[in-house]
Amino acid sequence: MKEKLIEAAKKARHLAYAPYSNFPVGAALMGENGKIYMGGNIENAAFSLCNCAERTVLFKAYSEGEKRYAALAVAAKTDQPVSPCGACRQVMAELCEPDMPVFLTNGKGEAYETTVSKLLPYAFSRKDLNNG
Repeated sequence: MKEKLIEAAKKARHLAYAPYSNFPVGAALMGENGKIYMGGNIENAAFSLCNCAERTVLFKAYSEGEKRYAALAVAAKTDQPVSPCGACRQVMAELCEPDMPVFLTNGKGEAYETTVSKLLPYAFSRKDLNNG
């Protein structure tokens, strides 16, 4: 599963629209049923309207009816395994199980395995809304 998902994330880099940063990132998400969704980062001249690859693929899968996920891989041509930004981590914490595997890769073929909860410990969640 890990290798298949990482290869899909690498392919998803070609789906990116990154004319401003020239930093294409791909993400691949495997649904519980084994279907793989791919997405790339999408930039915009109004920079605040950009969307990262991780959120793109999660929103895509969710909007297509996939609500449970087995794993996520993120790929970029970086020296270190690429890591999701804070916004992506928060969306992952909302839509994914805390122990879901996340594979972070780089341009050298290295991969680092972590989980959603390790990427964002103490995530803000639905239960926090009931404390106010």
